[in-house]
Amino acid sequence: MEKIFGGMITMYQNNIIGQNAPQQFNPALSPLQQARASGVVQEYKFISYKPKTQLKELKLVLKAEPKKFLGIKYGKKFNLKDRCVVCGFHHIWEQGDYMRPPMPLDGVVKGRPLMGTYCPKHASMYMQLEMLQQQILADKHGLEFSAFKPRMPKMLKSGPIKTLTKDDVMSLTAAGWFITPPALADTKTATDEVIRLIAEMNIMTERLNHLMLKNGVQAQNELPEKEKIKEE
Repeated sequence: MEKIFGGMITMYQNNIIGQNAPQQFNPALSPLQQARASGVVQEYKFISYKPKTQLKELKLVLKAEPKKFLGIKYGKKFNLKDRCVVCGFHHIWEQGDYMRPPMPLDGVVKGRPLMGTYCPKHASMYMQLEMLQQQILADKHGLEFSAFKPRMPKMLKSGPIKTLTKDDVMSLTAAGWFITPPALADTKTATDEVIRLIAEMNIMTERLNHLMLKNGVQAQNELPEKEKIKEE
C-alpha cells in the first residue's frame, strides 16, 4: 500500500491475522464502523463542524475494540503486541518512522497503557487528533493555530557563519570572545601583514574600551586630579 502524507511517500504492507488484504469500502457499515475498520491510510471525514465534537468523534474511532460475551464488554480484543488495538491489523513500526504513534491508552488520550499499537490508517487519524487538540488549545487562548507548528531556527537554516561584519566583531569582543583573523598563506606580502596587525589591534582596542567603561578601570599611570595635587 502506497501512502502520500505531508509530502512524503511511504510504502506500507499490512496484514491482519486471517486476512490477506485490507477491507474495501462497505456501504452497509456506518461512518464510525467504516473508520474503525482496517483499510488504506486516509483522512477521517468529520460529521460535525465543531472542534470539540470532532474531538469526540476521533476518540470514538480510536478507542480500543472491546471483547464481548453475551453483550457484556470485558477487556480489549486486540491488546497484543504489534497489533492495532482498533482493527487488529498486524504492523511492525520502524524506529525512524515519522508516523509511528505513541503507546495507545484505553481512553485514547488518558488511561492505562495498552500492549498493542495503531496501524498506519489509525496512526494517521491519531495525528489528526493531536492537531485538533492543538487547534482547540490555540482557540482557547486566542492564538492562531499556525503558531503551534514547529519552525526551524534561522541559525540552522543559514548554516555556519563564515564572515563577520564590524558590528559582529564589536558585539562578540564585548561579550568576552577573542577573535583571531584567519591565517594567511606563506606567500603573504607586507601589506597583508599590516592589514592583519591592524585588525588585531582594533579588536583588542574594542575589548579594552569595553572593560574600562563597564568596570571603571583606569590605567596605572593615570591618577585622579586630587591625587596629582597632593603629590605636587
